[in-house]
Amino acid sequence: MLTVRKVIHRVGEEMNGIIKILMFVSILMIASCMHMKDTVPELQVVPYVDLNRYTGTWYEIARYPHKFQSGCVGSRATYALRDDGKLSVLNECYEESKPGKLRSAKGKAWVVDTKTNAKLKVSFFWPFSGAYWIIDRGSDYEYAVIGHPDRQYLWILSRTQVMDESVYEAILNRLKDQHYDNSRLIRTAK
Repeated sequence: MLTVRKVIHRVGEEMNGIIKILMFVSILMIASCMHMKDTVPELQVVPYVDLNRYTGTWYEIARYPHKFQSGCVGSRATYALRDDGKLSVLNECYEESKPGKLRSAKGKAWVVDTKTNAKLKVSFFWPFSGAYWIIDRGSDYEYAVIGHPDRQYLWILSRTQVMDESVYEAILNRLKDQHYDNSRLIRTAK
């Protein structure tokens, strides 16, 4: 006859086995994720960004698709230096077609790597912020490419609404070197 003590002991042994299996599977999953991360080198940023030259209006040429930009056309971003050293950010786009209803989001950005000024954080509502890394730019600040360390976000920006196709193709080639999946890029409707 099974006593309560024996039943509790058996259940405890079975739970112990299940816990050991779960821990083993968890360790395997963590190890495989760590290996995957090691196969892609760290995202490289430009050597230096002059924030005074970076301010102004940028037009979106292409991007990775995201829910927060769903239905946007004619997207643009305007940056201005604030008195506290941060940047004000104004993102705007038209809903579905141009001229349509203008959608906008105001935020702020701040430098997190003062050696390069190329790694920033941007926030549109406190306390949430995201990485904003400048990974490519023209020598005259005529274009900029914004990425994210995990390569899930990507924007190609220009000072003009249209980018020369040879410049765009050269950017795509450099993005391949940075291990971005160019097939995910969508050109922004003007």
